[in-house]
Amino acid sequence: MKAIVLKKIGGTENFEFSKNIALPAVGPEEVLVKIIATAFNPIDYQMRKGGSESTRMHSPVLGREFSGIVIQVGHAVNHFNPGQAVFAASGSMGSNGSYAEYMLVPATILALKPSNISFQEAAAVPVVYLTALQIVDRLKISPTATVLITGAAGGVGLALVKLLLDRGHKNLVLTAGNPKSQAILIGTGLAASQIVNYHSQDLAMLILAKNQGEMFDVCIDLVGGEMSELCAQVIRVNGSYADVTAFETAKARSDFFDKGAVVYHISNYAHSLSNNFKWYGAQLSRIAEMIGSNRITVPPILVLESFSTQSVADAHQILEENRTNGKKIVMNIN
Repeated sequence: MKAIVLKKIGGTENFEFSKNIALPAVGPEEVLVKIIATAFNPIDYQMRKGGSESTRMHSPVLGREFSGIVIQVGHAVNHFNPGQAVFAASGSMGSNGSYAEYMLVPATILALKPSNISFQEAAAVPVVYLTALQIVDRLKISPTATVLITGAAGGVGLALVKLLLDRGHKNLVLTAGNPKSQAILIGTGLAASQIVNYHSQDLAMLILAKNQGEMFDVCIDLVGGEMSELCAQVIRVNGSYADVTAFETAKARSDFFDKGAVVYHISNYAHSLSNNFKWYGAQLSRIAEMIGSNRITVPPILVLESFSTQSVADAHQILEENRTNGKKIVMNIN
């Protein structure tokens, strides 16, 4: 099969287009999928550059989510059939990454693609919505709770906002850095008065003013670094903090401890470490049902039409420079 291979850790010049990668043999509980589209995530360039995430690489082919068509199923698989349209967050659970024509995956990580969205849209769904749904499930946020979300205009942030709005949450305050990002958030149904430009002076004071001067019950941090310290500053005693980036600073950790805050570390790959692959398919099926019934919508996407090293390099550069403007980048494969 054809695939884009990372020859060595480093820059995007190390990607190489290969036409000679062997198709893996299908095991009893596995499914071979012909990939139609794949989406890009920050972890892709972090792996390419040799960040801590690169320890989870088991293939020189990167890419961690996709949509496609079932080609072959193992003899113990009874809930998928050849020809069905599926999507998945494959992470490191597949035979290779998703910058490839095919992938062999455990059947339990797959879900049927909703019929009301395209393959390109479906490829953009798994990672952001699985992350957002985990936040909602684990924090068990009350509809009346006051919630601050940093970096809300990114992929996970938009998915999270849509899930919260679907559940009737109204007391939301969000940070976004430019007019395009703010417009995207307003497009989800939020009011402009709920959004704070994180470039503003006296940011903590402005954020608290949006909450009638009160500390927040919940802070969901999609940025890390200085924003983790901001969250620690505006969270109430015994409040809940969700760290989605692993970029929480030492000062923030100390401040959260002083306030007795409950800290949640949100990790999508955690279940794969214990081989609990069925979690992924089960949660993605929940998301598919919500999309299929029009309760939530897919992320806005930017489609790169060509399956090429140039498309991969362009996507990595856009992600590294934070120029996505709230869109998930998708590459057509087949």
